[in-house]
Amino acid sequence: MTETGSERALAMRQAAAAWLDGLDAPKRRIALLPFLPETVANWHYVPRTRPGLPLGAMTEAEQAGVWRLLEAFLSEQGLQRARDQLRLETVLGVIEGRPEFRDPGNYALVLYGVPSEREPWGWRFEGHHLSLSAVVVPGQGVAVTPVFFGANPGRVPHGHRHSGFRLLGEEEDRAFALLGSLSGPQRDRVIIGNRTLGDIVSGPGREASLHRYEGAALSELGDLQRDGIVRLVELYAARLRPELAEPALDRVRNAGIGGLHFAWAGSEQPGRPHYFRIHGPALLFEYDNTQNGANHVHTVWHDPKRNFGVDLLRAHHEASHS
Repeated sequence: MTETGSERALAMRQAAAAWLDGLDAPKRRIALLPFLPETVANWHYVPRTRPGLPLGAMTEAEQAGVWRLLEAFLSEQGLQRARDQLRLETVLGVIEGRPEFRDPGNYALVLYGVPSEREPWGWRFEGHHLSLSAVVVPGQGVAVTPVFFGANPGRVPHGHRHSGFRLLGEEEDRAFALLGSLSGPQRDRVIIGNRTLGDIVSGPGREASLHRYEGAALSELGDLQRDGIVRLVELYAARLRPELAEPALDRVRNAGIGGLHFAWAGSEQPGRPHYFRIHGPALLFEYDNTQNGANHVHTVWHDPKRNFGVDLLRAHHEASHS
């Protein structure tokens, strides 16, 4: 683990331990689960009852402790995105006329294992259209994927509070600019279908379902397109603290930028259902905007070899065993 990565691990451990210590016994039993693979991998982005303690069941001081943990994980930009996601849930409740169902108080924090400087532990903060987690393996590193952000509505309609707001608008704009910069033959290689796939493919329980690269390899594209795709990946990774984002980006670079593949499905015009993917040995990023007349966005970032800290835990167990 790098020195800066160790600092982030320490900051998260201190914030998580302080939050846990401030809970009474009943809340602590809800907030703390064993560190087991099946519990750590239990993520989702739909509105549902979640493991952990929801914000709506916390005092103001306990809620502040949640945000201190997120501050140790997210960049300033990422922290604002997370706060905006909770605000967007309130907007959705007004639009649908179901404020009790679209409840920002239903975002929950759960700890997997007691925060420790010796044993693996982790946490997840999750609710509708947001899933953020970390697995900390002392001496090995910090796993930060999968990372999920969604947006419903993708653009807040006129007549509502925050009209015109687009939580994931920059990603969409950059992707369409990339598509528009491709030559005819390049575009033919990139487009894998005239209809979207209906949603992201690598959702919960399907993280490893995409085995084949599709679309065009970046080595087949021009410098402008390669740089644009890399900047799109960096834009998403920049939601994390640089000390956590850079190691993940370094793994992508070390695996070879030219080996990344860019694929597109669906409409080539904004406002209609569209989907794109950036896929390589150390990265899978999916974006889908299909539902609600292409006004409902799902995005996910995976590190296929490090999701949920699988590689770090293997190294930890091998070192412990030896």
